[in-house]
Amino acid sequence: MKRVGAVLLASGLGRRFGSNKLLRLVEGVPLYRRAMTTLAGAGLDRLAVCSPYQEVLEAGEELGFLPLYNPNGAEGISASIRLGVSRMGDMDGVLFSVCDQPFLTTKSIIRLKDTFEESKDAICALSWGGKRGNPVLFPADLLGELAALTGDTGGGAVVKRHPERLVLVEAFSPKELSDVDKPEDLSV
Repeated sequence: MKRVGAVLLASGLGRRFGSNKLLRLVEGVPLYRRAMTTLAGAGLDRLAVCSPYQEVLEAGEELGFLPLYNPNGAEGISASIRLGVSRMGDMDGVLFSVCDQPFLTTKSIIRLKDTFEESKDAICALSWGGKRGNPVLFPADLLGELAALTGDTGGGAVVKRHPERLVLVEAFSPKELSDVDKPEDLSV
């Protein structure tokens, strides 16, 4: 059985949203907590959350996440990825998830993890209709490439360097891959 960790990326500044969208309620629950609950129920071996926000880090700790303070969120997503990778070196794979997919399900996370466990060295990404989305689960041999990312460059750059290793894992619904960039995205 492969050991799989997860890093929840919760350092965004919400520029396009106009405020800290992580705190926005969806069905009465903040976006960050919805993401944490989804991951916490998936049977992953280690959970970590990267954030500059104390409220998010404290909630993560309550739910069994390793809280990783990220003072460099303004640099872009790579700062959170590097921070998360630094605490996952003993894992066989690491799943990276974002907070702004409020309808992502634990069932899809489990499907993603199961596909990864059955593969030799695949990069497994949740998808719909053949289109790659988030989260993405990377095998351990690619953690060095993820740790070398800079600026606002995410894991997609590593996926593009290894297209032959990508396995798309269909979500249970297209709604799961919908993300929240602007307040009107929540009024659907």
